[in-house]
Amino acid sequence: MKELILNADDFGYTRGVNEGIIRAHRDGILTSATLMANGAAFDDAVERAKANSTLGIGCHLVLTGGFAVAPREEIPSLADPDGCLPKSLGNLVARVSSGRVRTEEIERELRAQIEKIRRAGIEPSHLDTHKHTHVHPRVMNALGRVAREFGITRVRNPVENLRDSWRTARSEGAPVISNMSAAAAVRAVAFKFIAISRKYGLHAPDSFLGLAITGRLSGPALCRLIDTLPEGQTEIMLHPGICDAELARTGSRLQQQRQTEMEGLLAPEARCAVTERGIRLISYRELN
Repeated sequence: MKELILNADDFGYTRGVNEGIIRAHRDGILTSATLMANGAAFDDAVERAKANSTLGIGCHLVLTGGFAVAPREEIPSLADPDGCLPKSLGNLVARVSSGRVRTEEIERELRAQIEKIRRAGIEPSHLDTHKHTHVHPRVMNALGRVAREFGITRVRNPVENLRDSWRTARSEGAPVISNMSAAAAVRAVAFKFIAISRKYGLHAPDSFLGLAITGRLSGPALCRLIDTLPEGQTEIMLHPGICDAELARTGSRLQQQRQTEMEGLLAPEARCAVTERGIRLISYRELN
């Protein structure tokens, strides 16, 4: 049997992103979203999540970009004097790898983000991370310890089938070399990721897709990706949203691409592809 989770990252980033996610769930095939505790539109996302209870909500843990949720004085090696997290993924990885960021401070920040979401009345179905920082073994160990504290047993495994993603990307004529490189880098640490997941009793879908073609999942592309689904449970990662002035001000590299992916999730042909292939749509709440 084939079961599919379609998860939207960045819930809480802007009001337009929130609206796009809810629209893609209410009128399309989106089943799940992950909420950013430090997002500028966090409160708006919480309100929308509570009004759309069929949408599964996880926690999109953030260690790079934006403000920390934990008090700055409790995480001095992670956040700068203004309380800002490292601005780039490369900077974070370098600092974590060299030991300049203390593991206990990573745990404090992850814990603070999950606690903020729970205080808002939402019990996270699962965890993933902004820019997949949890593939770093030190971050993954910290995540595992915090997940165990909160009784969270589901996590994204962002190790992707590169063959299927590359085929889909090429069919779209997409310049995805950087995304393919990122997907390949994730695969390089797959063994450690799986070992750490087992250590903390964390479960993930059998397959993952979407990293190599981030921002390119139009209706036709989404259909082609759906055609590649293996037996078992698969997550496809997306970033739907409405491209507006608020999003432009964030400087996010995904602008019109968010609109493209929202429209892909709303496309009738995407729903038909799921139905015709007998695929069951689930959220992380239903993950075995």
